[in-house]
Amino acid sequence: MKKSVLLATLVAAAFLAACGKKEEPAPAPAPAPAAAPAPAATPAEAVASAAAAVASGAAAVASGAAAAASAAAPAAAAAASAVDATKAAASAAGAAVDAAKKAAEAAAPKK
Repeated sequence: MKKSVLLATLVAAAFLAACGKKEEPAPAPAPAPAAAPAPAATPAEAVASAAAAVASGAAAVASGAAAAASAAAPAAAAAASAVDATKAAASAAGAAVDAAKKAAEAAAPKK
């Protein structure tokens, strides 16, 4: 009789211990703080920024094209062609920067 009472007590204690353990859910992440709105850009700044982005994109495309061409083409002629394409893209990027500068100068208020 003592053994059965002891066994029942142990089983009840184990059951209560198992039921009492609850995984707590992970706390919800705190919301990100709201970013302060950026000040409005002047038209000249907007034009210059857009032109810089275009020039940067053109340079990246030219670099990627040159890398792809040099990796894929085993012949020296293909590498020379890639170099020519890179030079042409760099020239186009320079022209875009010049055009952006002229547009920014034209958009800037004259004193």
